[in-house]
Amino acid sequence: MVPFPTGISPSAASVPWTLLLYGLLCLTLLRQAGRLLHRMWWRPRRLERALRAQGLRGTPYRLLAGDLREHARLCREAWSRPLPLRCHDVAPRVAPFLCRVVREHGNPPAPCCLSWFGPVPRVIVTDPAVARDVLNNKFGHLEKPSFRALTRLLAEGVAGLEGEKWVRHRRILNPAFHLEKLKGMLPAFSACCEELVGRWVESAGSDGWCELDVWPELQNLTGDVISRTAFGSSYLEGRRIFQLQAEQGERLVATIQKLIIPGYLYLPTRNNRRMYEINDEVTSLLRGLIEKRMRAMKEGESGGKDDLLGLLLESNMRHTNEHGQPSLGMTTEDVVEECKLFYFAGMETTSVLLTWTMVLLSMHPEWQDRAREEVRVLFGRNKPEYDGLSRLKTVTMILHEVLRLYPPFVTISRKTYEGVEIGGVTYPAGVVVDLPVLLIHHDAELWGSDVHEFRPDRFAEGVSGAPPAFFPFGWGPRTCVGQNFALLEAKMALTMILQRFEFELAPS
Repeated sequence: MVPFPTGISPSAASVPWTLLLYGLLCLTLLRQAGRLLHRMWWRPRRLERALRAQGLRGTPYRLLAGDLREHARLCREAWSRPLPLRCHDVAPRVAPFLCRVVREHGNPPAPCCLSWFGPVPRVIVTDPAVARDVLNNKFGHLEKPSFRALTRLLAEGVAGLEGEKWVRHRRILNPAFHLEKLKGMLPAFSACCEELVGRWVESAGSDGWCELDVWPELQNLTGDVISRTAFGSSYLEGRRIFQLQAEQGERLVATIQKLIIPGYLYLPTRNNRRMYEINDEVTSLLRGLIEKRMRAMKEGESGGKDDLLGLLLESNMRHTNEHGQPSLGMTTEDVVEECKLFYFAGMETTSVLLTWTMVLLSMHPEWQDRAREEVRVLFGRNKPEYDGLSRLKTVTMILHEVLRLYPPFVTISRKTYEGVEIGGVTYPAGVVVDLPVLLIHHDAELWGSDVHEFRPDRFAEGVSGAPPAFFPFGWGPRTCVGQNFALLEAKMALTMILQRFEFELAPS
């Protein structure tokens, strides 16, 4: 035993180490507090000064929440009142805060204004010419805003990628969505639509009428379509994935406003735990399907080559072989994420489009009659085929007008990662540019005084004959890769429904 020097106790000797430990802890906490203060106050205020110095008007920054409380309040008020029947002026109900900010702060010489999603400044740009340039990435230094924790639970597919990885994934995916490949999927579209029509026929009473909520019916239809076209003979396994992805989407939408809380998605709330359980189950199911298909392809089996999964894996193998480097292709995890995206984007977008189409044709029976007559002339009671679907002029006009009035997106967003000048305004790094598709589609200066009326003849000369302010599937190089898939599926479904049914809004 070595004695301590006289006058120094063991506890006194350990004091300097304790002080050092507490000091390091205090420094760590101060550093984290400084970073939080910078993120929540100094940076937003600096960005706000830079934007306001250029004449931008908008809402002031409020610590932490930004405009989220006001956004939630206006939504509650708007959603508490039903819209009048036949009213298509939906923007004040769907996006009341966005409408108010643009109305109160929009600056006519440079139509843009400022709002806040938590500590992130969002500049709303309503000029369609500038919107097209942004979507074409004419200015450079723009990328899609990253919500990594959110997309990881839903789908980290091509829609959320950037740079070389996006280029690689898009190049591999494109062959699967060529029109020639989509023609091969028409039997799957037709089979799913026949099942839907058959169920509806059985539901009709002796007088041939029944009252039906078409929204869940059309969700099931598009879920079945994406299951069959993505996984071919394995589509029954795919239906479980579709159900889980639908639940995941609803849970994530309910969570969006809480994302400004740092690390919120990692908190062990009941909703968060359920979302991680869904993600694990979907990933496990998809990995099993993909690995089974890859084994079959290596063993020379040809079955399933015409579904989306087979086309994607075939394109991926060809791309990898051409470059001679596996690292330049997709990993199994990448394919899993693309399949998740197939489900969410492919099912949701088309089911919403078909639902609103049936609602609007119920409100406007003269257009329903015109569409049915076109279908009768082209197909009679025969099964629709591709050449006939491509000649559907009235039905196509109707679908485009529905997409104008009820687009899939309220806004499309890009974020600056370096300083960039857009439309005469210099944006520092870290600013989100919001392109309000819904407002642009409902702008009377662009579309005329009857902008809120259902008038499919706006598209009598096709999209090119309409005002250049139509972005239902985006614009430029990042236009939705599944656009033709969605429109072909919608045409098939609407044609087969019109062949067998007349429909109107129920009194209830």
